Amino acid sequence: MKIRICRAASAVAVLAAAAAASLVPLPARAADDTLVRTDAGWVRGETTDEGRQFLGIPYARQPVGSLRWAEPRPAKPWDGVRRATSFGNRCVQSASWDPGYENPSHTEDCLDLNVYAPRGHKGGPRPVMVWLHGGGLTAGAGEDIVPDTFARSTGTVVVTVNYRLGAMGFLAAAGLDDEASDGVSGNYGLLDQQAALRWVRANIGRFGGDADRVTIAGESAGGRSVCTLLASPTARGLYRAGIVESGAYGDCAARERERAVRDGAAFAKKAGCPDPATALACLREKPAKDILAAQAGYDWGPVVGGAFLPAQPKDAYENGGAARVPVLNGANSDEGTLFAFARFDGAGAPLTAEQYPGAVIDAYGPDLGGRVLTAYPLTDHASPTHAFGAATGDRMFACTALRLNAALAHRGPVYAYEFADRTSPPFASLRELDTDFDFGATHVNEVQYLFKHFGLDSPLDREQRALARQMVQYWGSFIRTGVPRADGGPAAPDQRTRPGQLLSLRTASEGGTGISDTVHDAHRCGLWDAVPAG
Repeated sequence: MKIRICRAASAVAVLAAAAAASLVPLPARAADDTLVRTDAGWVRGETTDEGRQFLGIPYARQPVGSLRWAEPRPAKPWDGVRRATSFGNRCVQSASWDPGYENPSHTEDCLDLNVYAPRGHKGGPRPVMVWLHGGGLTAGAGEDIVPDTFARSTGTVVVTVNYRLGAMGFLAAAGLDDEASDGVSGNYGLLDQQAALRWVRANIGRFGGDADRVTIAGESAGGRSVCTLLASPTARGLYRAGIVESGAYGDCAARERERAVRDGAAFAKKAGCPDPATALACLREKPAKDILAAQAGYDWGPVVGGAFLPAQPKDAYENGGAARVPVLNGANSDEGTLFAFARFDGAGAPLTAEQYPGAVIDAYGPDLGGRVLTAYPLTDHASPTHAFGAATGDRMFACTALRLNAALAHRGPVYAYEFADRTSPPFASLRELDTDFDFGATHVNEVQYLFKHFGLDSPLDREQRALARQMVQYWGSFIRTGVPRADGGPAAPDQRTRPGQLLSLRTASEGGTGISDTVHDAHRCGLWDAVPAG
């Protein structure tokens, strides 16, 4: 979850020029392993010091015109060879403080993916990880991570995916329900993800990947997407394992259909389409920038009730309706500092000791707020903002991750971790801020230990680089075998046999990676388990 502080003739000409520029003549034969034939046509990627990469490959027909708010359809075939050496467009979203996101995107032509593969095919087809990006289901893109080093060092093929976001990806409406194959609208972004997984099943073997060994993975909203796909019958058979990083917030709950349709009607009115009889046609005529401008203030996410998601994920986990595949699940020890900083210090108004009780009561109400003040006294924290952040992170992420472990253990192996390097450098977006705020092991921070976050090298010291190598081994082992292992590190606890224990990922000077059974108490989960998920 990131913080996010045409005329027809000319359009046709631009699109035609772009299409011509992206194609090169078809060679008589493949000269090297950067030329691959997909089910829609040939693509040519490129080699790097880490291996091969193929960027901006369409996996579905672009959702423009009459296909706006329609279920994804197979990509149109192309002639010749398509250059796959640059990322595709980002889906419609606002500007943010993340590197490269200084300007909004109003482009709906965005259903592309990227493939990173080691050179050669020695040892047979390689296991595959499909990465679903974070960003609150309203922001981000597959290019947010560059996993080329990860792919080489783990011997895996990695696919990163764009999917529709915000109102474009999750609008529910009565008229759209009539068009939906299962009678429930609002799941376009997640259906895009499933379309990408079907593309992987059909094509990844040509890139050296094993279509029968696919792990779906993601952080924050990407992790929440994995939670949802685990519970979706229509995703069954498209993967064999899942990785959830900081994605259990809200207990992975989807929106109820009635509420989603009600919000859709309110959104349509805000966007200038108030008549229910004509709202859908009206919305489809609106420029993307108008849709984006109207979507703020609504909760965009999956909708429960149809064939895609017949039951809430938590219920599916507990009643046997979820996929019986291995899962690696966890959160970070200081998730909430990012959100508390953004609300207070980052907004130029650091929380004071005098303001702290009022801020807590405003957030949680008098009864729960009083208990929060008792559980999170200022004397236990570096600042009032840190105290507020500890409560936020514990409620939203730490305790929901532990509950997800317990729920998933009903249907298969669950390996638990906590990223607890409180010395970790802030991730790239935060490093650009002029602040000495101590974020600790905050939300998103573990991503830079696994991949090049935003394509950048992170300033990790010697111990942090050692921890990063160990984490890559655990993740890579899980993708290859379904069990996370690392040289010199303890086995990750399986929640079926060691409930409540988890792998605590720390640098050597902080005690090194080990097994912890105190996380439930450390995050005051006795308090948060008794109230609705936040």
